[in-house]
Amino acid sequence: MDARDIIKRPVITEASSDIMADKKYTFEVDVKANKTQIKDAVEEIFGVKVEKVNVMNYKGKFKRMGRFGGYTNKRRKAIVKLTADSKEIEFFEV
Repeated sequence: MDARDIIKRPVITEASSDIMADKKYTFEVDVKANKTQIKDAVEEIFGVKVEKVNVMNYKGKFKRMGRFGGYTNKRRKAIVKLTADSKEIEFFEV
């Protein structure tokens, strides 16, 4: 898999913005990607050094439209911690 296929998009929420001060960044990643692939993809795309990767899986929710029912897409979220000497990732240029 290509690095741009593994990292789908950054997750920008209030909670994820708070942990950016600790050099922890949250990304939505491909459901088939493992921790090593996520680490390599973040290092390649952003040019930083990754210390640790935590991964969370989310099941799809059951939703209905009238009498038809189905599930939303399952997701996978990764929290990436950078090393202390690594530069920071800039999502918003100030």
